[in-house]
Amino acid sequence: MKSLASRADVDALLRRLLSVRVDSVRRWGQMSAHQMICHLRDAFLMGTPAVPVSDASHVANRTIVKWIALYVPAPWPRGRIKTRPEIDQVLGGGTTPAQFAGDVAALVASLEAVASDPRFFDGRRHPIFGRLSRTAWLRWGYLHVDHHLRQFGA
Repeated sequence: MKSLASRADVDALLRRLLSVRVDSVRRWGQMSAHQMICHLRDAFLMGTPAVPVSDASHVANRTIVKWIALYVPAPWPRGRIKTRPEIDQVLGGGTTPAQFAGDVAALVASLEAVASDPRFFDGRRHPIFGRLSRTAWLRWGYLHVDHHLRQFGA
């Protein structure tokens, strides 16, 4: 299964990420490409104490939904996953897009840090899935980035 624990998987995501342009057209959803870049970085930062997140986990999300989302070998559904308000670009949450190249560079740095620094996600709860192991966080990270890159045809 693809994960940010694999250098090859990280490199493949980075190649796709660097193909996204500020004017890339979304295939679904409401975010612009620039908002998506900021959203992904914010999602990684929620794995640190820097970004407090609400807890929307419940027994079904922590068990069945988590297992399906992380381990069923199918892409996440388009436009059906609700974003946490803290990092919902459309609702004004998260980091405001500034300079595209700089925001992309910040996302690349965050993705690299998440993949290599075991302190990322250490003891942090996912806002929907609850407590995750580092392995599960790295799987989630891969799937989340992949989902949004597919959203923009990358």
